[in-house]
Amino acid sequence: MDLIDGLRAFVATAQTGSFTGAAERLGVSNRLTSKYVAELETRLGLRLLQRTTRRVGLTPAGEDLLQRAPSLLEDLDDMLSAVREDSRGLAGTIRVSAPVTFGEVYVAGMLSRFADPHPDLVVDLRLSDGYSDLATDGIDLAFRIGDPAVSSLKARRLGEIRSLVVASPDYLAGAGTPEHPRDLPDHACIGDTNRRDGRRWTFEATDEEISVPVAARFMVNSARAACDLALDGQGIAFCPEFVLGRALQDGRLVRLLADYRTATHPLNAVYLSGNALPRKVRALIDFAVADVKRAGVL
Repeated sequence: MDLIDGLRAFVATAQTGSFTGAAERLGVSNRLTSKYVAELETRLGLRLLQRTTRRVGLTPAGEDLLQRAPSLLEDLDDMLSAVREDSRGLAGTIRVSAPVTFGEVYVAGMLSRFADPHPDLVVDLRLSDGYSDLATDGIDLAFRIGDPAVSSLKARRLGEIRSLVVASPDYLAGAGTPEHPRDLPDHACIGDTNRRDGRRWTFEATDEEISVPVAARFMVNSARAACDLALDGQGIAFCPEFVLGRALQDGRLVRLLADYRTATHPLNAVYLSGNALPRKVRALIDFAVADVKRAGVL
């Protein structure tokens, strides 16, 4: 057994809590993962994991090794990648997490542009509107809307996401155009349940905050679906600007209540603190900062 393979199998098993989860992360069989860990324990003369029928836990020796092994493996990967990069570019696997709609609309294309010059780089993109546990899921970098609330995460600000109130010309021709946020309860609205309160929209005027309940004809958990419903004339939607795309430019959607400000939310690239950041992750963060500005998505 290669010592590095044993350490990788141990770290993956400890972080995911099972040999099955570790095998999926490493791309090997469950049996081989278990074998690597057992051989590492034999080599060290120590038991690292407490095995049960459902889950594995760490022994004191395992906890100590888990504090040290990930940074050692990352330093090794960084060193080997640096050697390869001189002639071949970035290499290895980078795991990225992003919200579903933002991931589909922007992140997937950005990652494609990032990976183009690096044929030996494998990108594993995980889309979810729930916050993934970076350590447990083996995520190298996550794109998140909103400030990270976890102290173990570091963040690089990419920009601010603004939401706009929109509707189709057909809808407005039939229902009229709201001139004030307080007109919204008289309209069919499309609520996004990914928002903290999809049934109450908040605006800022010069000297006051205006929060109005809306009559949601549709409730969806996707900003893209809300945009599509607005395009179909089903009502007024409150959507992140990045999802509206050319629909505003070509007049298929009309911006409403432009005199009233809406809150913005920070877009961050977040990663685990405490360990040396692998070269490929640093490169992706720097690329994302430049690409967001170039693409004008925010």
